[in-house]
Amino acid sequence: MNQYELMYIIDTSLEDTARKELVDRISALITKNGGEVEKVDEWGKRRLAYPINYKNEGYYVLVNFSSGSELPKEIERVLQISEDILRYLVIRLEHKRSSVKPRPAPARPAFARPVETEAPVETEAEEAKEPEPAKDTKAAEPNETDQTPAPAAAETEENGE
Repeated sequence: MNQYELMYIIDTSLEDTARKELVDRISALITKNGGEVEKVDEWGKRRLAYPINYKNEGYYVLVNFSSGSELPKEIERVLQISEDILRYLVIRLEHKRSSVKPRPAPARPAFARPVETEAPVETEAEEAKEPEPAKDTKAAEPNETDQTPAPAAAETEENGE
């Protein structure tokens, strides 16, 4: 079933009882033809944006209902025949369905900048720099005469042994 909204304007020269009967008759028309009236909201007497049939005021009624796709045509046919209805409009409401999953995020375009990794990428400017002189590997190796503590001794002190 589709969700619909019906707005119609009743002539204000109609008496209160006749106006109430007209609102009930339209609601009964919806239920009689297989629809389900969800809400009838009477807005009351309001000034029209422009004169309709030399009238400046109308009584506004808003009806929310659900039905098959054939019912709105029948409602429009009945409202068009009625002399007490100045204007009407039936629209189908679009509701978001909860069963539909949201779309995934679009894939990253090919021209997008890559995410930086742990090792920075060298640029041409860095390549153009002179290479650093090679370090003496003998100086880096520990001497037998060097008095630095062995790494195993440092670990035992940290563990508290």
